[in-house]
Amino acid sequence: MSLQAIRARAPLRLGLAGGGTDLSPYSDRFGGAVLNITINRHAYAFVEPSADGRLHFSAQDIEIEESFDSDPAACVGARLAIHAGVYRRMMAQFRGGEPLPLRITTSTDAPPGSGLGSSSSLVVALVEAFRALLGLPLGLYDIAQLAYEIERKDLGLAGGKQDQYAAAFGGVNFIEFLAGDRVIVNPLRVSGAILNEFESSLVTCFTGVSRRSERIIEEQQQRMVSAVGDAMAGLDQMKQDAIEMKLALLTGRTAGIAEILNRSWLAKKRTAGGISSDLIERLLAAAMANGARAGKVSGAGGGGFMMFLVPPEGRTRFIRAMNVVGGDAAPVHFSHGGVESWVMPE
Repeated sequence: MSLQAIRARAPLRLGLAGGGTDLSPYSDRFGGAVLNITINRHAYAFVEPSADGRLHFSAQDIEIEESFDSDPAACVGARLAIHAGVYRRMMAQFRGGEPLPLRITTSTDAPPGSGLGSSSSLVVALVEAFRALLGLPLGLYDIAQLAYEIERKDLGLAGGKQDQYAAAFGGVNFIEFLAGDRVIVNPLRVSGAILNEFESSLVTCFTGVSRRSERIIEEQQQRMVSAVGDAMAGLDQMKQDAIEMKLALLTGRTAGIAEILNRSWLAKKRTAGGISSDLIERLLAAAMANGARAGKVSGAGGGGFMMFLVPPEGRTRFIRAMNVVGGDAAPVHFSHGGVESWVMPE
């Protein structure tokens, strides 16, 4: 078969409410609900035929390159486990195990452990690149579910499934997670004025700490299994917060959004240890002292990116102040499109 060089990208996301309720077994037993929005940071995947008949992996952002025989079994111990996992799954499921010599290059607009869903966005971008390369009849639900299976089941990486669906669909989504791997994505039709106001009010701040979320997620899941009261109460509150946040965002109630963000952050800290830290609490205190209406960590916690809701007219001053106290703050720009691919021009 004649193959073209394919490029693909998938957006990263901010978790507004409900993150953690997409984890099993909570979602299987009680149903999870998450509200998230994608931002103008992306994971990129470039897939093209290899000229030397071998398989090449390259992650430009973390400066790792590897080469193997094209046999999927040859890359089992790859350092770039996501590249290898997607390649093995796509060859097994859609080519009957027949290998393809390819060069797979990736980069991401956020460091690993950012709390912006960057790893899952990378898997989604890779799956979409292979979908385009092989001409596969896969819709957005198919791409998201396949990315989830590769990341969580094939590779055994701890986490939920909101990130894969956010990256596939893009935009503002209220996502429901039900038993039996059932997922319902509800795109929200938020008015332009409300979205503009919300975007102008948001600031992200990188803590400088790229955290590994596995331990936090595994502790959350253990508490779900044992039904530890405080953790379950926190998850129930976070699910309710996602439902209330949906209404607050649709109606443009900034005060309500701020109240829910703050309440949800307190609930999240009840679900596992290590979600907050001295650094995070110090940045939160500094943010509130400089006019923030609300703040929380995006993602599992422990580090990565924080997000703050601030008065738009004071956003520039707020960013300057947070940078002085040791944060890496920047304005937010939303991305309204999901995963996409294109053929590399000649």
